[in-house]
Amino acid sequence: MHIDQLLQQAEDCVNNGTTMTFPQSWAQGRTAFGGISAALLYTAMKVKVASDRPLRSLTTNFVGPLLSDTAFSFEVEVLREGTNASQLTARLVQNGDVAVMQQASFGIDRFSEIEVANSESHNLSQPNSLPLVPFVPSVTPSFIGNIDLAIEEGAMPYTGQPDSHVHGWMRFKEPPTHISDAHLICLIDAWPPAVLQMMKGPAPASTMMWNLEFIHPHKPVDPKEWFAYKAITRQAGNGYAHLEADIWNDTGELVAISRQSVAVFS
Repeated sequence: MHIDQLLQQAEDCVNNGTTMTFPQSWAQGRTAFGGISAALLYTAMKVKVASDRPLRSLTTNFVGPLLSDTAFSFEVEVLREGTNASQLTARLVQNGDVAVMQQASFGIDRFSEIEVANSESHNLSQPNSLPLVPFVPSVTPSFIGNIDLAIEEGAMPYTGQPDSHVHGWMRFKEPPTHISDAHLICLIDAWPPAVLQMMKGPAPASTMMWNLEFIHPHKPVDPKEWFAYKAITRQAGNGYAHLEADIWNDTGELVAISRQSVAVFS
């Protein structure tokens, strides 16, 4: 199922008070790929927000598994609708249990005398010259069949690497109609936590908290184009890792900043 169909279903569920499911092709092991569950929940919240208030920050907590082909529902609460900003929370509920929670801040553009331009660039090679992460049934997660990842630096999980950073590019294999913040949310989480490449063999790991900050305005992106991604591990120890990543569009414009707290069982 194409991501555009899933996002439309999420919007319809909120408007009609119904439930939905997702197919195994968007799963990661026994649960939903975190990027798709976060994108769906964000889409549910966006229904309740005026169109002139773009997403500024989004915090996602992955509470429990979200099973494929099993009905789930959305619970959205508007905490405050101010003159300039809206604060919302949302839950994704399956079989009576909360699977994913989010809190988001949306805000209008305002005049400000303060302006600091981003000075960092990604300096990555063109993606077409880089190897793609292969989709191997029963080896790589199912959702990789929907997303292209091209790695310039770093490696696949569980390969015993000395480094803990990843640089590369990402895009959808089947381009969406247009690129929205929901599509970006889905893409950004496609990368495994960079620290996992240090493991010498398979071991459990789970994202506990994921925060995204979106830089607006940014130019529209051709749905066929790539986004650049550079992630570092800020610190890891005692079973937890803390990671940061920057995301640029195809013209080198910084569009998002990502932070993750990951539980590592190795």
